[in-house]
Amino acid sequence: MLPVLALVGRPNVGKSTLFNQLTRSRDALVANLSGLTRDRQYGQGTIEDRPFIVIDTGGISGEEHGIDAAMAEQSMAAIAEADVVLLMADGRAGLHSGDEALVSHLRSIGKPFHLVVNKIDGVGEDIAASDFYRLGVEAVHPIAATHNRGIRKLITEVLAPWAEAASNEADRANPDSIRVAIVGRPNVGKSTLVNRMLGEDRVVVYDQPGTTRDSVYVDYERRGRQYTLIDTAGVRKRKNVREAVEKFSIVKTLKAIADAQVVILTLDAHEGIVEQDLHLLGQCIDAGRALVIALNKWDGIDADERDWIRSELKRRLQFIDYADIHFISALHGSGVGKLYGSIHAAHDAATRSLSTPQLSRILEDAVASHPPPMINGRRVKLRYAHAGGQNPPLVVIHGTQTDALPASYKRYLEKIFRRELALHGTPIRIELRSGENPYAGKRNKLTQRQVQRRRRLVSHIKKSEKKARQKKRDS
Repeated sequence: MLPVLALVGRPNVGKSTLFNQLTRSRDALVANLSGLTRDRQYGQGTIEDRPFIVIDTGGISGEEHGIDAAMAEQSMAAIAEADVVLLMADGRAGLHSGDEALVSHLRSIGKPFHLVVNKIDGVGEDIAASDFYRLGVEAVHPIAATHNRGIRKLITEVLAPWAEAASNEADRANPDSIRVAIVGRPNVGKSTLVNRMLGEDRVVVYDQPGTTRDSVYVDYERRGRQYTLIDTAGVRKRKNVREAVEKFSIVKTLKAIADAQVVILTLDAHEGIVEQDLHLLGQCIDAGRALVIALNKWDGIDADERDWIRSELKRRLQFIDYADIHFISALHGSGVGKLYGSIHAAHDAATRSLSTPQLSRILEDAVASHPPPMINGRRVKLRYAHAGGQNPPLVVIHGTQTDALPASYKRYLEKIFRRELALHGTPIRIELRSGENPYAGKRNKLTQRQVQRRRRLVSHIKKSEKKARQKKRDS
């Protein structure tokens, strides 16, 4: 399972900035204004091929009232559901009484935490961190979140306890089993679908949102193939979440998405696509998981309404045209068997081995058909491509000036690779790398003969210039 990191601290210490750096996004609002973050923000990050979940929280000052009190409750909930807390402090402002109160609280509840001193740029690591050593914290991590300084070292040390656990978990996993996560809003029929796919009442089903509290892993075999079904708790907007148990379920659902190879996003046909469905879909896309969409409760809907639902799905889900959409009834079993075909296709596409000659040939044809644009009078050169990973397929492209390549051209390459490789049901990611000049910063070492010749040449030039100046004065 993925470790969960919670960013906690006083207002305006740089929590959202660090969140954006870890998730490589701009999901969290950043401004020089206290109290900008008011709700918990979830995201996924990766450091040295080690994934994790990070939670951004609102600032805690210790003097909360009104809306600030609600923000503090959100922060405390994030502390409860996190595996480890990153307590952030302002290195420029120095030690504050609020920092001391948070350290005391974390110690009282026995929650593991790391003290992170931010904003050390312009101050110095030793000077910024010196004031915080009197807290008696074992390790103080100085960083500059704005400039991405010290973050990699910080996260590597924080995730060290999970490295061995991750390797043991990988050893225990069945490599032949396809891990399928069933996700969706509460009461859309996820557990009913799991029972239908298993052919038995394996999980509790009840007509009440929030029946499933934890992620349930079920191993089974169908027609000679091994599967692991993951029934997850329903995810709804955090403002609608009141029970503490359900708050933990949201994190477990996000972990299950990351642990799965194929995700079946279950929707309610009677309610259509709502905003929370799109939010959950975004979580699946960010995790890079192969995707199958199941529109449940299709029975009982008349023909006119079905046509409208199909057109609405086509309009709102056109950005994931690679995913299959199935119209099913988990209660009666109609259309459920067809899910397996899409699961197999998506899994095979997500875990396929891609050869370097094949990828380079596709890249060459794509560039020949539509060359990259000119950047500052120079054309971006894309030289070759190779596979960088699976689930999702990662294509690494090497070239020059790749950091200046527009996002539109990157989307063009994604479309070309997906079409030529026939990748169905899975997203594809493009990573651009620019080659370094091997001669940058290097100087040729002259021989003794070359040095003497250079001296003679410089002396000759100086004498010629002196004669020219003297001739000009005489005239």
